[in-house]
Amino acid sequence: MARTNPHYDKLAAGYLFPEIARRAQAFAAENPGVRLHRLGIGDTTEPLVPAVIAGLHQGVERLATVATYTGYGDYEGDPPIREAIARLYRRRGVALGLDEIFVSDGAKPDSGNIQSVFAPDSVVAVQDPAYPVYVDTNVIAGRTGPFDAILQEYGGLVYMPCRAENRFFPELPTKAVDLIYICSPNNPTGAVATHADLARFVAFARQRRAVIVFDAAYSAFIKDPSLPRSIFEVEGARECALEIHSLSKTAGFTGVRLGWTIVPRDLVLEDGGPGKVNRLWRRRQSTFFNGPSNVVQAGGVAALSDAGLAECQIVIDYYLENARIIRSTLTSLGLTCYGGDNAPYVWLETPGRMNSWEFFDRLLREANVIVTPGSGFGPSGEGYVRLSSFGHREDVEAAAASIRDRLRP
Repeated sequence: MARTNPHYDKLAAGYLFPEIARRAQAFAAENPGVRLHRLGIGDTTEPLVPAVIAGLHQGVERLATVATYTGYGDYEGDPPIREAIARLYRRRGVALGLDEIFVSDGAKPDSGNIQSVFAPDSVVAVQDPAYPVYVDTNVIAGRTGPFDAILQEYGGLVYMPCRAENRFFPELPTKAVDLIYICSPNNPTGAVATHADLARFVAFARQRRAVIVFDAAYSAFIKDPSLPRSIFEVEGARECALEIHSLSKTAGFTGVRLGWTIVPRDLVLEDGGPGKVNRLWRRRQSTFFNGPSNVVQAGGVAALSDAGLAECQIVIDYYLENARIIRSTLTSLGLTCYGGDNAPYVWLETPGRMNSWEFFDRLLREANVIVTPGSGFGPSGEGYVRLSSFGHREDVEAAAASIRDRLRP
């Protein structure tokens, strides 16, 4: 008799966004005609830039003639997109082989799928708070115990608390771990790791033969040239880390879908020498995945061209200005917040350390603004809310004005 995977039943975080929607809908029903301002969304809102649109059109047009039509491409992504990604990394002082670049349909699926090449009993450490996919996919894989409703955490998972005292970048794990998930710039806190921060983790991982899964999906938002955009800017990282990236926030590909994972040939595990993880990931992709859309790859090549990068940077700067507006409004009210300078998210400490959901309700009730409760990102997110800069400028300005004028001290 067929049975379901019992680990799905352990998932506890799926309530977050449905619960946000439920509360917003209930408020709207009770207050007809009231305009709701949405600063909780993590989705891009501005149109694709001209270079990308032209690239997508060219990709479509190539399918219209016998001479240029293509069907299946390379499982790892076709050479032009991998060459474009390699050029992007060269600009950051990082040399990559094309066989170390695996193009996919996004960072989120890669973040979940990559753990399949590691041992089922791997001990996993995650930044806390964290993007939920890191936790949930390892729960589904059976690497955790049940969810503790009191502690708001999973047994067997190693949480690395990120708090104001450590600049929202964690201390090294105090116990043996096998996989370490790091996101910089961080979603949800907006914190960015320094070279020294990453060097500590690289040294730790090399010594312990652990693997760092580094999420760099928001790296294009880093304006400070002293901050690393790739973990491979740190010496020794090729031996202990892989990196996941995406065009979702960089080029507005949230719905278009294109990302990649860098798996260095030098990556070494306890039971496998250099090249094994690279080979296993290639085997996994060729088994479960037929490669990204050829049309979308053409758009990706355009996005990573000189013209595309310049045009996309204008949109990135637009979102960063939104973040500045949000942050300056909050600080003018005497509220404490973080992020928003090298990242599209502002991490707001609730006044008086109010419960995250309580402050969510207060913002909704008083200012008609929807945010994301920090507790939905992990136990260390309690007492915070996340505000997103992804939105049209007029909508962000209206939301900021509503907070400024209507949120009571």
